[in-house]
Amino acid sequence: MAKNKTIKVDYLARVEGEGALYVRYDDAGVHEVKLKIFEPPRFFEGFMRGRDFREAPDITARICGICPIAYQMSSVHAMEDALHLKLPPELHALRRLIYCGEWIESHTLHIYMLHAPDFLGYPSAVAMAKDHPAIVQDGLRIKKAGNAIVSLLGGREVHPINVRVGGFYRAPRAVELKPLREELLHARDMAMNTVRWAASLLFPKFEREQSQQYEFVSLSHEDEYPMSRGQIASTRGLSIPASAYDNHFREEHIEYSSALHSTLIERGAYFVGPMARYNINYALLSPLVRQLADEVGFPPFCANPFQSIVVRSLEVLYAFDEAIRIIDGYRKPDAAHVTAEPRAGTGYGATEAPRGLLYHRYQIDDSGKIVDAKIVAPTSQNQKTIEDDLRLMLPKFMHLPEKQLQAQCEQAIRNYDPCISCSTHFLRLKLEQAPRTGV
Repeated sequence: MAKNKTIKVDYLARVEGEGALYVRYDDAGVHEVKLKIFEPPRFFEGFMRGRDFREAPDITARICGICPIAYQMSSVHAMEDALHLKLPPELHALRRLIYCGEWIESHTLHIYMLHAPDFLGYPSAVAMAKDHPAIVQDGLRIKKAGNAIVSLLGGREVHPINVRVGGFYRAPRAVELKPLREELLHARDMAMNTVRWAASLLFPKFEREQSQQYEFVSLSHEDEYPMSRGQIASTRGLSIPASAYDNHFREEHIEYSSALHSTLIERGAYFVGPMARYNINYALLSPLVRQLADEVGFPPFCANPFQSIVVRSLEVLYAFDEAIRIIDGYRKPDAAHVTAEPRAGTGYGATEAPRGLLYHRYQIDDSGKIVDAKIVAPTSQNQKTIEDDLRLMLPKFMHLPEKQLQAQCEQAIRNYDPCISCSTHFLRLKLEQAPRTGV
């Protein structure tokens, strides 16, 4: 008879927040996979009810210290949709610029501090830094440039305070952007080397069979690589506005998780994040990014999640390229914001957080008070896909020694850069071998 075994990971390392993993398998295959998110619910949707609509950007920014801009942008887009506000191109450009800063910050943190140790064989970035100080130093320098963008446009690096419904409290002068541009040019050169370095790593071979292929989902815009505007699109033909999200996506409570599982109605699990954006919108990347992808031999479509570190490095390079382009064409708007007057309505907003699609829906009354709120974070959308990856991956790697199997399980989860705190560390692994059962 097959020997039953159980993998128990009490605390996942190098992810944002606290979670655990449970896998039950034997020689015949994998029988059960649970990515357990056990952080207490944070009730942001609940305590936003009754607040003024203008407070949404500052409240939602506190959901995540790594990607506060994404939460601010999805919330202001939803509020502006409810209020029927139209912003001039100059304000859209500034929002795109601050989003570039967040992509640089978050992606670089993940690439160098959370994911690189998996490929170089270290338990943490601290241990890795002893042998590879230049790699860690490069990551910190690149991230610093992203911090500079967020600080200038947001008023501070963490939980920025300059974003508001209708635009910004203050728009920068062109002269303020000039020194930032010089810093970005230097960091862009470093980002190009990051792409070359990431592409040189050795990747576990893992691609799904044709019948089990991912359905990638991201925003798609006809004129720009998506950050904060566009239709919600998929590799299986989905193309809907944010207002139709609830008609196509469903959230379900899972007993072992404080985060809801999100699925496509009648189709099941789907995949959001950098790989989804890249696969759906490759043609809209800047010429420099596509040229470098070609130089390192990286294809326009990637189906191996272990190669997501390369896609993130390409998006970092794109963010630098795009930020420089916006600064070069910058013209200070006539006003830093469009006046937002309260009116009753329901608004929808979807933007591309570093980790993937982030959906917000708000209902407000005629006095501007929030009546209802819904927020769907990228990690809750990817949770089922992560579990499916582990279920399909483990049979290919069960021949490995236990420590290597542990590493593959960890790495498969970190491929998605899950922010567990958003969806609602030392890793300990315990392998249990059940006693033999009767014939």
